[in-house]
Amino acid sequence: MVDFAYVIAGSEATGGAGIQVDLKTFQELGVYGVGTITCIVSFDPKNGWAHRFVPVEPQVIADQIEAATATHDLDVVKVGMLGTPATIDVVADALAAREWRHVVVDPVLICKGQEPGAALDTDTALREKIIPLATVVTPNLFEAQILSGMDEITSVEDLAEAARRIADLGPKYVIAKGGVELPGDDAVDVLFDGTDVTVLAAPKVGSERVSGAGCTLAAAITAELAKGAEVGDAVAFAKEFTTAGINGRVSAHTPFDTVWQGAFVDALEG
Repeated sequence: MVDFAYVIAGSEATGGAGIQVDLKTFQELGVYGVGTITCIVSFDPKNGWAHRFVPVEPQVIADQIEAATATHDLDVVKVGMLGTPATIDVVADALAAREWRHVVVDPVLICKGQEPGAALDTDTALREKIIPLATVVTPNLFEAQILSGMDEITSVEDLAEAARRIADLGPKYVIAKGGVELPGDDAVDVLFDGTDVTVLAAPKVGSERVSGAGCTLAAAITAELAKGAEVGDAVAFAKEFTTAGINGRVSAHTPFDTVWQGAFVDALEG
């Protein structure tokens, strides 16, 4: 029997983030990946690797979702970058139109290629229309601060409080990620299940953010849930998988490295 995982997210042309990372992660973890593209992001090598952002027309997104869900019996979905309020409306309607066993939301709040006003509208729409539908939401430190309304997050206790506040928006589980930006020797994430907080820690790998880590974590959670794992087990495994990918990072001509999704399996085979 083949397990299916679906992703609705943006395309990132270098292969280091977005739907490219999601589908690679699904493949590495043995699930059949199906994807809908919401926007196209490409870095501009002639302009300091700044983002170039192009939204996909809402009707085209709706058409992709219709085709994917008519072709396969999909009940576990990851939602990544959406990009505009119009896209959020289309995706929210599609999610609400059918039963899902799990919805994993990686709440990409701001793309640097967007105007600030448009980004704010997108953030508000995401908070109101997508996050309440989530089984699991996976904000990074910046996203956790924005979604929780906290002035700062400088400790594990702050991170846990942010997760509790985000849970008030409606998701069943919140994984607030400290990453390399939270002070301390470990990269700490906290999982709040509506009652209890679980702290997951691993030694930091360097001091710089690695592109694709958040996508990889959320996609690995999605893949494990598609295979029938419980949320806590899926999160714990995804943390290990992503840490291995950061350790095995891929260098490029960009000023940042990217996660290698094959590193976990490479380590097992080694």
